[in-house]
Amino acid sequence: MPRIESTAARLAKLGFADGARAARLVAGLTPTPSTASVVEELLNDLVRVADPDLALTSLTRLAERDPDVLAALHADRPLRERLFAVLGVSAALGEHLVRHPGQVGLLAVPELEEARAELLRAVGAEPAATEPRASTTTDTLVALRVAYRGRLLHLAARDLTGQAAPAEVTAELSDLAGAALEAALAIARAEAPDGLDTVRLAVIGMGKCGARELNYISDVDVIFVAEPRDGADETKALRTATRLAQAMMRACSAATSEGALWEVDAGLRPEGRSGPLVRTLASHLAYYRRWAKTWEFQALLKARPVAGDLELGAAYVAAVNDLVWSAATRENFVEDVQAMRRRVEEHVRAEGERQIKLGPGGLRDIEFAVQLLQLVHGRLDPLLRRKATLPALAALSRGGYVGREDARQLAEAYTFLRQVEHLLQLHRLRRTHVLPTAEEDLRRLGRALGTQVNPVGEFTARWRRHAMEARRLHEKLFYRPLLQAVARLPESESRLSTSAAAARLEALGYVDPPGALRHIAALTSGVSRRAAIQRTLLPVMLGWFAGTPDPDAGLLGFRQVSDKLGSTPWYLRLLRDETAVAARMARVLGTSRYATGLLTNAPDAVALLGSDDELATRPAAALLAEASAAVSRHDDAEAAVAAVRALRRKELFRTAVADISGLIDIEQVGVALSELNDVTIQAALDAAVAKVTLERRAPLPTRFAVIAMGRLGGMECSYASDADVMFVHSPPAGSDEREASEAAFAVANELRRLLALPAPDPPLLIDPDLRPEGRQGPLVRTLASYAAYYARWSSPWESQALLRARFSAGDARLGAEFTATADGLRYPTGGVGEDAVREIRRLKARMEAERLPRGADPALHTKLGRGGLSDVEWVAQLLQLQHAHEHPSLRTTQTLRTLRAAVEEGLLDAADEAVLGEAWRAASRIRDAIMLVKGRPGDSLPAGAPERRLIARTLGYPPDGSEDLMDDYRRVTRRARQVVERVFYGS
Repeated sequence: MPRIESTAARLAKLGFADGARAARLVAGLTPTPSTASVVEELLNDLVRVADPDLALTSLTRLAERDPDVLAALHADRPLRERLFAVLGVSAALGEHLVRHPGQVGLLAVPELEEARAELLRAVGAEPAATEPRASTTTDTLVALRVAYRGRLLHLAARDLTGQAAPAEVTAELSDLAGAALEAALAIARAEAPDGLDTVRLAVIGMGKCGARELNYISDVDVIFVAEPRDGADETKALRTATRLAQAMMRACSAATSEGALWEVDAGLRPEGRSGPLVRTLASHLAYYRRWAKTWEFQALLKARPVAGDLELGAAYVAAVNDLVWSAATRENFVEDVQAMRRRVEEHVRAEGERQIKLGPGGLRDIEFAVQLLQLVHGRLDPLLRRKATLPALAALSRGGYVGREDARQLAEAYTFLRQVEHLLQLHRLRRTHVLPTAEEDLRRLGRALGTQVNPVGEFTARWRRHAMEARRLHEKLFYRPLLQAVARLPESESRLSTSAAAARLEALGYVDPPGALRHIAALTSGVSRRAAIQRTLLPVMLGWFAGTPDPDAGLLGFRQVSDKLGSTPWYLRLLRDETAVAARMARVLGTSRYATGLLTNAPDAVALLGSDDELATRPAAALLAEASAAVSRHDDAEAAVAAVRALRRKELFRTAVADISGLIDIEQVGVALSELNDVTIQAALDAAVAKVTLERRAPLPTRFAVIAMGRLGGMECSYASDADVMFVHSPPAGSDEREASEAAFAVANELRRLLALPAPDPPLLIDPDLRPEGRQGPLVRTLASYAAYYARWSSPWESQALLRARFSAGDARLGAEFTATADGLRYPTGGVGEDAVREIRRLKARMEAERLPRGADPALHTKLGRGGLSDVEWVAQLLQLQHAHEHPSLRTTQTLRTLRAAVEEGLLDAADEAVLGEAWRAASRIRDAIMLVKGRPGDSLPAGAPERRLIARTLGYPPDGSEDLMDDYRRVTRRARQVVERVFYGS
């Protein structure tokens, strides 16, 4: 007893969960000193298996049946490793060996004979025999099961010791199942030999058996196809074939002292369990062509002849393959497959995430995603027509349909989950896919997968990581909108054949089909991965381009961007995997030459197209921080401003896309562009000050600020706006004012030079002409000089211009001092007098008469035309000059905000404000649309119908809506002009 207790402690330390029980079992194995030394050596290997307690239990029982087994194991280390690996995982195979200890010797054989020959011999039917000699006695069924399990034992041993790769294991299990079906068919023939010469019967493996990726324990899915032999009656032949099929199924599933093999499931046949068990090939094809549901074609993807008449089976598979690879063209094919997957998920929801086959992140997630991609793309790419999941996934990756990293992660997850599934099933040789919760079971799984330290925690973490990745990638690939688009394409269009494509492109709305075909050829020719992905993308994108205002420009822009980014690993992967990016990119390129130009010069901005969040306007503070950091990284002023302009280019693109996508309104566009211009001016000013300071070898002797004027000051910039500004500086008291002015002048000139440097992006031109005395006056003045000028010389138009003045860049305190100085002029105490009002009205009338370009239609000029921007802005500014001194809410630089404040203060009727606001927004949207569409500014709606049509489409009108746009604009501006006549002119 003390010896057992001591042994128990030692065994527990070695890794046995129940040391006392293990000690008793060891004591039973060591009746003599000679066996004790043998057992001691065996124990050193036994403790390394997945479950030492389980292995020791089975070994003890095996030694009781065959006492010589210990010596054999001691003498043959490879045999010992194989047997212990099995006993440490599979209680069921341990039981089998206890019943059949002679099969231990199988584990000493590196390679067994061909399975089909062995199993046929086991049931008394030689492979080459023309007449079956099998009987249906219980002994025959038992012999089949014993021989089958012996093969299973041999395979499990090689699997668990790493001598067979996972793919080899599943393939061998599938072939073993085929051999068992052949043996069962031999039993069936012997049971009912009558009529065998009248029929040919083929057994088609489906599901995992057909794909050669079967589990250790699984139903074997089959379909039976039969043909009468020459001259035989079809009805009688089918009756004989049905009898054979039924007997074959019974031979596999019948209960015996050795249990059953597995269920043979013929439920995937036409009409399921309600349909005939056996059909002719013609009957199968007639059903599939007329009645089959989407899921049946998905199932047929795996079909493979496995037993019976293999020639007939091959003919069946060849015939249904044509249907399988055209199934994706069926109406709602992709949606049907996705809906079926959702129904499966609902069915297994009770088992939750621990269902590693059907649950979220399980095997079926991976298999369904791979199969759907195969069926959609495989109709045109024969290289994708693989039955097994991992080879199909590899082919999808090689063809560019799945990213390499995504494919790698899916393959790793699939392999891991299949290994776990096998370990679960080996334990009791039961069909299960649910992870256990008991710690001892999880420990066995973890150790079987190679984790000795913390096997439960390590296994759980690996499983959750793989399941999470599998689910993420499943949702990414399986619900990829690109699949629906590809599936719906006619085959001629999908192949982009030259003859049919030109006509198709013209029908889609391409003005230059030959030019479009040249772009397509340039993008898709060759055997590179890039060309392969383009061949997948382009058929869909051509349709998306066709839905934009200018398909030809969209395709040209796509080629230009692709030429710049085509060798960048993430670009095409992003378009393929994130369909929202590709769809939005098509819309932008086919709508806006302005945005296309920005993108071709900042192609990495494609990444912004993925989500609405990416297109949200960035806060000015964040932009300024990024711009300042860019300036600080460069000692050279030109390089610093080039970096800032690259940032501006990207942000202009962000704003343009958000505008085109309807994510921001015209007021938000104006604010975003104005803030971006402020940031650009500030960053360029920093670079200019740094350069001037370096050249002077002294700090700047004055404070310097940039005052925004015009549309910049009003936070109403358009894509084509210049930056109207004034420059102000303020030297310290007692300093040399001349030196300060020279330094300030140098800074202002350098700022203008830096922002005017040639660059691929739209320039930000600095326009200082609104300064006192215009172009004749000094470029830069001191604050005191501005105050003196305005006090003595200012005209009414200058007071009106100052209504837009606000701080933009430079010294913020100086900017505040300037605007405080301006307040006295723009918000005069008591408001402007009648004389000033008459002067303002006279200036407005003169501007309408003189500044409108020659030949321009006053009804269609968005800036100076009747009811246009100028009309609305002058109304707002007159209200400010008259009333802002007593109504602080009017003290804003923004037009629409002024009008709303005037309504709140009772100075303007709400209906008038609505009319004026509608006209201002319409004119502003059209001005921006002109720049977006043409890539160059314009103030009038184009006279040419094609350009007008593009602008109308960009603004949301239907393809034939250009006249509607004209009518709508005339209507809103006519109403606005009536308000202007009454409110501004007092008519």
